[in-house]
Formats: sequence, structure tokens, C-alpha cells
Amino acid sequence: MRLLINKIFLSLSILSALIGLAFLGWILVTIFIHGISSLHLSLFLNDLVDGGLRNLIIGQLVLAGLAGAIGIPLGMLAGIYTREYGHGKYAEIIRDLSDIMMSAPSIVIGAFVYAFAVAPFGGANGFAGVIALSIMMIPIIINTTDSMLSLVPKELREAGVALGASRYRVILDIVIKAAKVGIMTGVLLAFARIAGETAPLLFTSETSNYFSLDLTSSFPSLTVSIYNLANEPQESSRDLAWAASFILTMLVLIINLSGRYITRNKK
Repeated sequence: MRLLINKIFLSLSILSALIGLAFLGWILVTIFIHGISSLHLSLFLNDLVDGGLRNLIIGQLVLAGLAGAIGIPLGMLAGIYTREYGHGKYAEIIRDLSDIMMSAPSIVIGAFVYAFAVAPFGGANGFAGVIALSIMMIPIIINTTDSMLSLVPKELREAGVALGASRYRVILDIVIKAAKVGIMTGVLLAFARIAGETAPLLFTSETSNYFSLDLTSSFPSLTVSIYNLANEPQESSRDLAWAASFILTMLVLIINLSGRYITRNKK
């Protein structure tokens, strides 16, 4: 009887995995077919107002890059504190908050940032978009850093202290180096997540049809523009949306595969 139940649940698990893979493959194939047919060199040379995507691609990378510049150090420092220094209620509070923030819908984060970084200043701006993306990134890196540091054997820390190294040198030169592969993977996955986010940017930075590096006004965004272009009646606009979707999908896939490759080749 137990063998029969085991076979039933194993079969259901395999079936569920195949269904999930089928839908994922369907999505990727659809994006690839429509996106590759809409790609041409002028997309990377012209701005959206001239039928290209240059300003949107650069704008998306700027938003994600600045969010990473804020979120990565803050997330790593908080993760190091919770594992290496915080052993009381403050560390548990940080862990609980990061768990809650990881499960919070991105649109809720966008609405939260809108309340204090958009509405008081009279309109959408790039700074608000950067803040929203960094808020999404920080809890992922906190959890990853905390988890990876917990895997480092306590004996390594004790050996460093026995050699006369100060605590911060032990953490910096021994503990973090031992966990750097897992931490880097978490950083890449966090970056991949925010690189494809749309909902928080709808409330914060919106988008622009023109090239701009001015973060005090509406800022070009690839994800928001995909949403806008897909809802326009012109066939050319929908073709641009497919091409932008293909570019964004490839970017996220490359980042995710890079994280997997680093993990598998950690030696």
C-alpha cells in the first residue's frame, strides 16, 4: 500500500513539473517567435519617439543599476549583522521584516513609495523608481547573505580569532570569502527580479519616450513601456512591445543562468 501511494504521489509530482515546464516553454517560445521577428538594428540606435528602444533599455539599466548600488551594500550589511553580530530580538526583527517584505506584492511597494516620494513632489520621478526597486532588492539579499553565512563552519571563525585577527577581519577575510559564491548568486537573482519589474514603476518613475538621465522627472523604463505599447492599437507599437519583451526576457535569463553557473562552478 505504501509503495502504491508513493508511486501515485511521484507520478503527480512529475506531472506537475511537466505541466509547469510546458507553460514556461510555451511562454518562451511565443516571446521568441514574436520578438525575434520584430528585432532590427534601429531598435538599439533610436529612441522610442523614433521607433526604437535605446532610451528604454538604457533607462531600465540605470534604474536597476542605481537600485543595486543602494540595495546590495545595505542588504549585505544587514545580512552580516543578523548572522554575525545580532543574536537577540533585533536580529529576529530584521529577519521577520525581510521575510514579510519578500512576500509583499510589488504593487504595494510601489504605492508605498508613491505616498512619500511621488505625491509630495508633484509627479513621477526616477528617484522614486530607484527607491522602490531597492526596497524590493534588500530583503532578498538579506536572506541570502544570512543563509550563506550560516553555512560557514564555526571552526573557521574560531581559527581566525585564535590567530589574533579582530572580529571584523575574520568576517571580512574568512567568513565572507567562504560564502562569496552563494552571496553573489543571491545578488544576481535579486538583480534579475528587479530588472523585470513593472508594477512599482507604474506608480513611481512611469516612463518617457525620450532619452533622459534626469531622475527628477519621468524616467524611461522598458517594462512600463512594454505595458503601454501592448495596449496601443497600432501594429507597429505591438511589434515594439514584443521586441522589448524579448530583450528583457533574454536579459533576465542570462542573469539567472549566470547565477546557476557560478553556483555549479564554485570551485
